[in-house]
Amino acid sequence: MTEGHGLSRRAFVSGAVAFLGGIIGLVLALPAIGYLLSPVLKKAGFDTEEWIPLGPVGELETGKPHLFTFSRTRRVGWETTGQSFGIYVVKKPDGGYDVFSNVCTHLSCRVTWEEDRDMFVCPCHSGFFALDGGVISGPQPRPLDQYDYVVEEGILKIHLAEV
Repeated sequence: MTEGHGLSRRAFVSGAVAFLGGIIGLVLALPAIGYLLSPVLKKAGFDTEEWIPLGPVGELETGKPHLFTFSRTRRVGWETTGQSFGIYVVKKPDGGYDVFSNVCTHLSCRVTWEEDRDMFVCPCHSGFFALDGGVISGPQPRPLDQYDYVVEEGILKIHLAEV
């Protein structure tokens, strides 16, 4: 007389098939999970961390702002957007340069150089900046943001810092 103790053959086979099926499913699902989560795990920011060439400095006039423009791709999670930048460069009498953003430090409006007024003007809230980017008057809390720059073979390059 044998009594059934423990696991039946049918229950064992069902459990083994379920266990192996779960492992196979997990192995197949891992790449899909990695693909879906990889944008979230990557650091948000610009595609490049290199120095960005603005252009030649040989023809810049001393004391007169020149606007250089460029665009970069920015990635945040799954979203990729194009972002345009404006950089003012002013050649100083000593041969150096003031390199700063054309974005007002108050509410991020674009400033423009008005030659007849001899200042940068923010059209949104009457913010005024000096030739060196310093605050003249208005609601802006600080001067225009400056960039680190290098000049290599006559080409001005800036380092685009993460904001």
